[in-house]
Amino acid sequence: MFVMELTYTAPVEAVEEEMDAHIAWLDSYYASGVFLASGRKVPRDGGIILAHGVSRAEVERIAEEDPFTVAGVCAYRITEFIATKTSTDLAPVRERPAS
Repeated sequence: MFVMELTYTAPVEAVEEEMDAHIAWLDSYYASGVFLASGRKVPRDGGIILAHGVSRAEVERIAEEDPFTVAGVCAYRITEFIATKTSTDLAPVRERPAS
């Protein structure tokens, strides 16, 4: 699983100009089952996306196609982790560490 942390690199007004395209991009990855959750950070200087079911190379490619990235209004930090314990609702995405 991956934590995709966005940090805005431009004023929020520039981010807002790309918001509709960013939401459409998010929706496409929710529809494919890759994205589990997303939202704004507090304070509003970026956002977080939880992604699963893809390789690190794939999640990096996904981040590169985000309209925010294309427009140059954010930078990504991607952290991979093994979700060995989850809520009941997220049980289908639990992982086992490699032996």
